[in-house]
Amino acid sequence: MQQWAGRATTVRVIGTGAMGRGIAQWAAAGGLTVELADERLEAVADAVEHIGAMLDRLAAKGRTTAAEAAEAKARLRPVGEPLTPLQDCDLVVEAIREDLAAKRELFAALEKVCPEHTVLATNTSSLPVTAIGAALADPSRLAGLHFFNPVPLMRLVEVVPGARTAGWVPDALADLVRRLGHEPVLAPDAPGFLVNHAGRGLVTEALQILADGAAEPVDVDRIARDVLGLRMGPCELLDLTGLDVSQPVMEGIWTGFYTEPRLRPSRIARARMEAGLLGRKTGEGFYKYVDGAKQEPDEVSAPDVAPRPVWIHDAEPGVREGLGALLSEGGVQVESGDVPSGEAIVLVAPFGRSVLDVARSVPDGLPLERTLGVDPFGGFFTRLTLAVHPGVDRDAGRAALAALVATGRTVSVVRDAPASVAQRLMAAVVNVGCGIAEQRLARPADIDTGARLGLGYPRGPLEWGDGVGAARVLAVLRGLHEATGDPRYRPSGWLAERAALGLPLAETGTGPLDLVG
Repeated sequence: MQQWAGRATTVRVIGTGAMGRGIAQWAAAGGLTVELADERLEAVADAVEHIGAMLDRLAAKGRTTAAEAAEAKARLRPVGEPLTPLQDCDLVVEAIREDLAAKRELFAALEKVCPEHTVLATNTSSLPVTAIGAALADPSRLAGLHFFNPVPLMRLVEVVPGARTAGWVPDALADLVRRLGHEPVLAPDAPGFLVNHAGRGLVTEALQILADGAAEPVDVDRIARDVLGLRMGPCELLDLTGLDVSQPVMEGIWTGFYTEPRLRPSRIARARMEAGLLGRKTGEGFYKYVDGAKQEPDEVSAPDVAPRPVWIHDAEPGVREGLGALLSEGGVQVESGDVPSGEAIVLVAPFGRSVLDVARSVPDGLPLERTLGVDPFGGFFTRLTLAVHPGVDRDAGRAALAALVATGRTVSVVRDAPASVAQRLMAAVVNVGCGIAEQRLARPADIDTGARLGLGYPRGPLEWGDGVGAARVLAVLRGLHEATGDPRYRPSGWLAERAALGLPLAETGTGPLDLVG
């Protein structure tokens, strides 16, 4: 096969739905001649008109020039039928419905009429590239080219080689994607490819937190946004996507990896999906929606209780100083002695431990009825999370809540657990990312890039783990694993090894091939 790496000039996009139109607009704006094809001839004309209008809109907003928009529109060529002669095509991108039989049939027909140098690419988001290529006499020129919607705005593209894809094809596709202004990552031909696999840590752990009764959906989302810096919390994300879409994806990835516990979906989401509580599209999911607007409860306010002094346990470095200064600025009396007075509210700041575990570890113990937790993750700069165990005296708990609200920070109240909500979400994201690296499904840099650009995370899983510290992430997971016995918290070997060696999570280190290759 002739290799066109870096020299492709003409692409045919087959399928003119939302994804096909987006791919065609991106390619035309990037300088390629774009042939548009669809079984429905009227859909081709509609797509050309739609793409032209989008390019004009970009020019009106100043995001491109009128001349550039006109040139891009001139590069659109409606050709009608998918199998119209393809003599000039360097690349064919299929963007038809997610149906294995339909894709196989199309590619088998394309193989017979495409020039030898033409690369075939499928935009599948869930079907195995290898399975699609099994229908071809020569599957070496087929690869996955998975775009994200909306294509012109979502800069990430997953390049997915099948088991028999020629070695030069992924590099050629990555070079082309990069030349046209998007960012390619090499993804495995495995369930969820790279991005959807990496995204399982956040949503499945959020659902587990709900199943444990540790927090309400609104608190999980607020903590995810304010403490972890995510653009959208996991429950509102599921509402936006729709459980009719998200739950099958979760179940498909879980079963595709032979029920790997780290990827386990939740009975909660399955039940809600079957009840029709799908999210925005049905007007109710984890939230209710009125005219499309999410109805979210107000933040908690300070209870009307008499103020009480606060004593802070100093097991975590800097907690007594940082939290103490914040409380003092809010007018709360902070005790400085080695032991709390008889009236003081006791605050502990556990990392990878429960409030009860910390309280029992103190030589003389702490008064459990007035001991509560404040999550130290994030450094008390944004939202504060108050953890309550069943043995807390309610008046003491209300006094603790009033003290935290007095700081001017927003406060979420959750149940005490072996780790806080923020710590659990963070550790799950990092552990799943480390699991992908451990299985050599993707390169560390691609894992992080995929999560940042495809999932909107502020940092990739491995970058995030390095920022927190591998040893601290490991401590959270081991604490959860020991306390619950749940294998979903089994730490990845990649994480454990690098914590022991002091290596960054984003570094591969030395492998066997480095010695014999």
